[in-house]
Amino acid sequence: MKIFDTKTLQAFPYSERQRNVFFQVDEFKMRIIELEKDQQLPECQMNSYVIFSLVSGEVEVIVDNQKSLLKEGELLVSEPAKFSMKATRASRLLGLQINKQKL
Repeated sequence: MKIFDTKTLQAFPYSERQRNVFFQVDEFKMRIIELEKDQQLPECQMNSYVIFSLVSGEVEVIVDNQKSLLKEGELLVSEPAKFSMKATRASRLLGLQINKQKL
């Protein structure tokens, strides 16, 4: 068993995003993401199931051209899709990628 405090885990900039992975096994990996207000993550094709939990802040998320506003305390759950996001307020997210082939 491991316990992580998602409010205090160190987050690194997008250019060092691999360092934000704080737990990984064959079936899934978890990362912490911090975005400043108006900061965007570039569009990417995710080949895994994805769960984003917004720890704090607010982000606009686009999943396969469908736009949604994710608010503090909310979860986004998606099948593999094309993702992008932009923080409308300074934000902290927990991202969970699930490898369907390993389940």
